[in-house]
Amino acid sequence: MARVAPYGSWESPLSATLVASGGGRLSGAVLAEDDALWWAEGRPQEGGRMALMRRPQGGDPVEATPAGANARTRVHEYGGGAWTLAGPGTVLYAEFGDQRLYRLRLGEEPVAITPEPEEPAALRYADLRVAPDGETVVCVREVHPSGGGEAENQVVALPLSGAGEPRVLASGRDFYSFPRLSADGGRLAFTCWDHPNMPWDGTELWTAPLADPAAARKLAGGPAESIFQPEWGADGRLHFVSDRDGWWNLYAIDPASGEEQQLTAEEADLAHPQWLFGGATYAFLEGGAIAFVRTERAAEQLFVRDPEGGPLRDLGLPFTNFGFPAISSRGDRLAFVAGSPAADLAVTVLDLASGELEVLPNAGEEPIDPGFVSTPRPVEFATGDGEVAHGFYYPPANAGFEAPAGEAPPLIVQSHGGPTSHAVPAFDREFLYWTSRGFAIVDVNYRGSSGYGRAYREKLKGTWGLVDNEDCVRAALHLAASGEADGARLTIRGGSAGGYATLCALVFHDDFAAGASYYGVADAEALATDTHKFESRYLDGLIGPYPERADLYRARSPIHFVERLRSPAILFQGLEDEIVPPNQAETMVAALKANGVPHAYVAFAGEQHGFRRAETNVRCLEAELYFYGRILGFEPAGEIEGVEIDCLE
Repeated sequence: MARVAPYGSWESPLSATLVASGGGRLSGAVLAEDDALWWAEGRPQEGGRMALMRRPQGGDPVEATPAGANARTRVHEYGGGAWTLAGPGTVLYAEFGDQRLYRLRLGEEPVAITPEPEEPAALRYADLRVAPDGETVVCVREVHPSGGGEAENQVVALPLSGAGEPRVLASGRDFYSFPRLSADGGRLAFTCWDHPNMPWDGTELWTAPLADPAAARKLAGGPAESIFQPEWGADGRLHFVSDRDGWWNLYAIDPASGEEQQLTAEEADLAHPQWLFGGATYAFLEGGAIAFVRTERAAEQLFVRDPEGGPLRDLGLPFTNFGFPAISSRGDRLAFVAGSPAADLAVTVLDLASGELEVLPNAGEEPIDPGFVSTPRPVEFATGDGEVAHGFYYPPANAGFEAPAGEAPPLIVQSHGGPTSHAVPAFDREFLYWTSRGFAIVDVNYRGSSGYGRAYREKLKGTWGLVDNEDCVRAALHLAASGEADGARLTIRGGSAGGYATLCALVFHDDFAAGASYYGVADAEALATDTHKFESRYLDGLIGPYPERADLYRARSPIHFVERLRSPAILFQGLEDEIVPPNQAETMVAALKANGVPHAYVAFAGEQHGFRRAETNVRCLEAELYFYGRILGFEPAGEIEGVEIDCLE
């Protein structure tokens, strides 16, 4: 029989170590010409390095990269597109340490094919694609000038041999992505955009003869149209995803005639915000069919467009979330990383001809008993200005415990980062850490989130710092009113932009009993004036042009209203964070101390924006649980490492 115990105090087999060491760190499944399956695997126990894995046909997975290699690029700081196959048994990858490109042939040592820059990591590469001749790679290069200043972004071609100088194919625009060569290697396509746009605001699609890149011309896009993933089809047309009709749909264009065709007309998104390079949400199949990851109301599923057209066909797979970069194809087989509310992300191969679905077991992953798995359900709730916002509610779930009659669970409001991103219904081990102990969670897709079309995404334009935290508050109050959360024990947490929503909610509202900020933005003005190039004008759209509207930046920065901060908070910060520097968290900590509010501050040397080390994440989970226990008045089960809480009587 289930034991009766207060919410929050339930014993759980999901330790912080189990959570921090597994789940959700797989990406980029690709089938090679020799039928070997490749993917990238994060290693939190090894400092978060990215290893490249290979499973030969009929064999077992082995790491292809040498011990210590870290296939990760720092272009745009967020990276993506850090590796690509260059023929059977050969891979190219960007090494995180020096940011140079390396060619690795199985059984040999990696060989650098790009020059060593004058200053460390001053030349960075991403979005790699090998030319059809197998002798050249085209990619995005980011050049950081000596002595500082804004980086220059380019599209370049590099010889795979490592001999010869890189050739600049496109330059002069603020940003580039998706350099793609036609099947005959004769034409180049790419996307580009300029400040103050972000790629989900407005991008352009260009093409040029590879022999004469100066003859480039624009095919599509503009300041109010987002273009994603250009790919050359077997028919010679250039395919791309555009949100010109309010949803990211697929189009094809003949570069010679300019004749264009809309291939899908979904009221759903067939792309996602381009935070990372190398994204792929669709893939060509034999016979002219196209497979898509289709996102409707933030849930992701796999569909197919048949060669004759017509509505997309749901493949009926049990997945609701796909890992970056979504999908790749070879013939009629698809490779991807996917998961569901019942299962971790896993490397998966689908044979569309036979219907066979192969899900690779995650090596070293400790399975979780279904009795401790919380199944999310979508929620909608009324918010400001007569609008509706969305989220996913995860109830407490523990087969061994139940709460005393009449008790409602404490609620964690999870605010996602970005803020242009979205939460998906998923098997999230970190969420299960909380729900198996008796917490409820609502993962909020506040106005401005992706996955609901462009109109919903643009509700954050000019309103960041207002509608996001308002929606988090309204989600919590909605669940408290329905009896699914204890209105006296509402908490909020989030990282980066989610940390900003957390700090805003604690400063400008009085509804939360406690909060946890992970490298959260406290000073929007500082973010506008002291951040990396990719996001340096992001806030022009989210808040307003700077410095013309400096008044709005100050009005929406918790750091300027610290006297209002009366809710207990715990703050986590990487000391090498170049996106949100540590001084922002430290200022908030000083304010909490001056106000006499219970608080804790946990900083980590060697961590950047987004924690990667297993020991860091273990420390965070245990410290946060301990903090909530002291503030909300329950005793966490088991042995966890506490944290010093200042101003706690």
